[in-house]
Amino acid sequence: MKNSLQMAGGVVGAVIGFVATLLLLELVGFGNRAGPIMSGMLALLVFAPCGAIAGLLFGTTLVARVRGRENADGSLRNSLKAFALVVALCAAAGAAYYVYAVTTATPWLNPNAPNPLLVFEVRLPAGAALPSSARDVAIELQTDLNTMPGEPRPDQFRRDDDRPIIAGYVELAFRTAHRQLEIKINGQPDRLYLIGSSAKAPHTAEFGPWQANSDGSEIRYRARWPGRD
Repeated sequence: MKNSLQMAGGVVGAVIGFVATLLLLELVGFGNRAGPIMSGMLALLVFAPCGAIAGLLFGTTLVARVRGRENADGSLRNSLKAFALVVALCAAAGAAYYVYAVTTATPWLNPNAPNPLLVFEVRLPAGAALPSSARDVAIELQTDLNTMPGEPRPDQFRRDDDRPIIAGYVELAFRTAHRQLEIKINGQPDRLYLIGSSAKAPHTAEFGPWQANSDGSEIRYRARWPGRD
């Protein structure tokens, strides 16, 4: 295409203008701390697109000038073509992400489908008492989106020499990487464990390595997806 370089310059200029506007807003301290959501929406939906349009116009004009083909009508046409290309690329990227989200997060999108589970074991410090029943154990998964009660597995409670091991599971109802597990055992201090799995928490057949906690206990876990085992 004869004017493909000008269109490419417009697309590159739009990307640079979008990113540069966001960086400039950050440098000048734009935003209202009392309303960060509204400030973010203004930055992403108003100021940054304006910067992208300015960058697009600059990019097409610059390429035309460098090539010695500067023409007001031609530059405008090429700018409009570049704008249409940017919109098409954004739409394609959005559609691709939507397809990815649907195909990789079905349990979260279908309320009738079973959720994946976080299956875990906790090895308590030496000398700690092994809970006598499931009623002595309370489990809660805490995320930035929700809290979810868990279920102990008393049939898998056991001892590793002088260290008791308790087991349980909890549903992963939301896709988020910010997870922590709270374990409460009657007569013992409450314990909090950070869960380091990714937001998608892919299925794994085996437990991960033991991870030490500050109180001397350890946890290991894996994600179990419906129908996988």
